[in-house]
Amino acid sequence: MTPMAMREIRVIPDPVLRTPCDEITTVDDRVRSLVADLVETVDYEGRAGLAANQIGVNLRAFSWNIEDEIGYVLNPKIVELSDEIQDGDEGCLSVPGLWYPTRRAWYARVVGMDLDGNEITVEGTGLMARCLQHETDHLDGMLYLDRLDKAVRKKAMREMRAQL
Repeated sequence: MTPMAMREIRVIPDPVLRTPCDEITTVDDRVRSLVADLVETVDYEGRAGLAANQIGVNLRAFSWNIEDEIGYVLNPKIVELSDEIQDGDEGCLSVPGLWYPTRRAWYARVVGMDLDGNEITVEGTGLMARCLQHETDHLDGMLYLDRLDKAVRKKAMREMRAQL
């Protein structure tokens, strides 16, 4: 049995958060252990999603914890976003304490794979759609702050620097 661990969350300005993650080409014990750690680390009050690079691993995988459903996906790719927009406050474990209005699609669908190499589809609206987009951004080396309107982003960066 692979040991699971609650992993430490990397926070800005850690460069791993700005580095695009590598595709998973082989599901081995390292990847199984990563998924176990992602699932255990996201299973905590107030956590909606967690990307592998947020725990220092440069592989394309994330977990989610939305409405009492915990799951994961390897090599996710966004394949569909609705034209309908949601505009709510968004935060990030890697940018602690800062919440800003962030525009996201109301519906999102990602395709990826599970630990057995099977193709899976994960989709949702509202918070689940926001999570899918947010975590996929992480895997591309992007933070939600990058999506903010210019004036709001300037304010957010100022607040972020004040916390460092």
